Amino acid sequence: MILVFGLGLTAAKLTGDTEIDIDEGGDWDIFDINEAAGLDLLEGDIQEPKTIDRNSIIGDEYRWPTTVPYYLEDSLEMNAKGVVLKAFDQYRLKTCIDFTPWKGEENYISVFKGSGCYSSVGNRRVGKQQLSIGSNCDSLGTVEHEFLHALGFWHEQSRADRDDYVYIIWDQIESGKEHNFNTYDDTVSSSLGVPYDYSSVMHYSKTAFNTGSEPTIVTNIPHFMDIIGQRMGFSESDLTKLNRLYNCTTSSTFVDSCDFEEENVCGMIQSSNQWGWNRHRSVDGGPQTDSTNRGQCEGKGFFMHLSTGSAQAGERASLESRWLYPKPGPQCLQFFLHNSAAADDVLNIWVKEYDVNNSGEELKLFKSISGGTMGSWELHNIDLEVTKKARVVFEGVRGNSPSSGGFSVDDINLSSTKCPMHIWHIHNITGLLASTPAGEKLYSPRYLSPAGYSFQVGVYLNGISSRPGYMAMYLHLTSGPNDPNLKWPCPWQQATMVLMDQQSDIRQQMNMHRMVTTDPDKMSSDGTEFFWDDPSKVGSKVTTADGSFYYRGPGYGTSTFITHSRLKSRKFIKGDDAFFLFSLEDCFDFNINNFPQCLVSIRNPLNSSKPTKDRYYLFEKAFAATLSTKLNVNYHICWSWFQMNNKAPKN
Repeated sequence: MILVFGLGLTAAKLTGDTEIDIDEGGDWDIFDINEAAGLDLLEGDIQEPKTIDRNSIIGDEYRWPTTVPYYLEDSLEMNAKGVVLKAFDQYRLKTCIDFTPWKGEENYISVFKGSGCYSSVGNRRVGKQQLSIGSNCDSLGTVEHEFLHALGFWHEQSRADRDDYVYIIWDQIESGKEHNFNTYDDTVSSSLGVPYDYSSVMHYSKTAFNTGSEPTIVTNIPHFMDIIGQRMGFSESDLTKLNRLYNCTTSSTFVDSCDFEEENVCGMIQSSNQWGWNRHRSVDGGPQTDSTNRGQCEGKGFFMHLSTGSAQAGERASLESRWLYPKPGPQCLQFFLHNSAAADDVLNIWVKEYDVNNSGEELKLFKSISGGTMGSWELHNIDLEVTKKARVVFEGVRGNSPSSGGFSVDDINLSSTKCPMHIWHIHNITGLLASTPAGEKLYSPRYLSPAGYSFQVGVYLNGISSRPGYMAMYLHLTSGPNDPNLKWPCPWQQATMVLMDQQSDIRQQMNMHRMVTTDPDKMSSDGTEFFWDDPSKVGSKVTTADGSFYYRGPGYGTSTFITHSRLKSRKFIKGDDAFFLFSLEDCFDFNINNFPQCLVSIRNPLNSSKPTKDRYYLFEKAFAATLSTKLNVNYHICWSWFQMNNKAPKN
């Protein structure tokens, strides 16, 4: 054993098989993190006196405005910043709550890296109200959980009707922690008329505050034992309660969703010619069921279909959405397409914009689709840039080749957000889960980021050998065509790895996210190599089926991405298909929203602090960007202020 250990130290050189687990092999819940940090907080993660009067949170004075000012402190890790901003995107998409960088408002939420994950409940009107996202707290569901506290919510199992739905096993609770399982009368803690929610992101897990391995919470319905304590994201009831508390009638960035289940086809209109789109349950030569109900009985739901075999070459037929009013900026159009048309038939995605008087319209082509994967429902994400009232147009164009099928479209979503950059569709996922042993890794195709870095994701469908029952996931940089012109070690690129919940309405999706960030200073275990260096230096050679090769760098991710029980709890698998969504973004892109904080620091020097090394990189990029007039001149002021105070690189 000593010899093997010694050889392990000698062989510490990085390879494509090297993996670092950001969770250190643990499936950490909020309360595990806080207990390990030595915190003793109310209900595990609430920063309030244990004797606080629960009546106070009922009052409107503890509500925030629907636009909440926030500040990301320098102590916050770079990855956590991206996760916080991603959580804000989810709030905007699914509620009317928005978050904007603090510009001097009297009360605001200041997010920092404390010794754990915790928040106060409601707007305490103390000016700077701190919310901690410490080490291991940087997962999307955890961040959403803490901000729900800040917006005014207690834990789900503290409801007055809790004992009707779960049993508390008091003799399994750690001594002195029993108060964390108190319930509060419905005269002082409102459930807002929403039924008890086992799937709430605010619910304790079954082993919260336990003394050993036995549960402290047992659900009355056994099915929910492995559901409680999920940290994937908002449940439907979480959103209902939040929207009721803040009187939300619309969400900030959601635009439209359509699954064609209603006969009015979501208000879509057709071109006037006889050849056109029609609503079907199934079609000869095309799909036998819709995308919404994929994997269930055939012919259950509806989709829109354009039969290309019944048209003449060159004929066109369009399906136009109702008038839409997206926010200016990027929009994401997501839909499922079943292509059974001829190889030269084309599906064009247009946007028809209208001027203020509806007296004119402008057509913009965003995507043309032909060929590709045929005979299955495939997910498409298309980035749009709409600035006015508009319609989205699906236009089919008949080619010259014989066709016995056509184009089928279903489950359309439009939101004022950026699309994920890449889609990995795994077919026969059920068979792979049944046949793939623990410890066997499946790799995605290689993708390119906007900055030019090549990467791929490795997935252990049945977990690593020491953690069966989980799906594990790791990011790898790979060699690519731009490597000689890129900066190495790779600086501050954040990967977002998502397993898609295939609910037809994007607002109901509870996607499983995990995000990791490349730190250029991260070293190998023996301190001799940079972890995120050029994969041809720190990776392994991979030969592909066609004889070509590339280099795969070491992996960085988690062995506890999602449990198999949670994998079955949503529509992560539908029709034997799973979809992974990947993005690799420069951290500067998501930090740009926070540059107004720099101006606040200029006005309030006492609130400023010395920037960390990663901030140097961001301000350097901001300065370069202003030279090309991409950013507001105020960023020049920020850069100048940092230089005058000797807090920026002299070059």
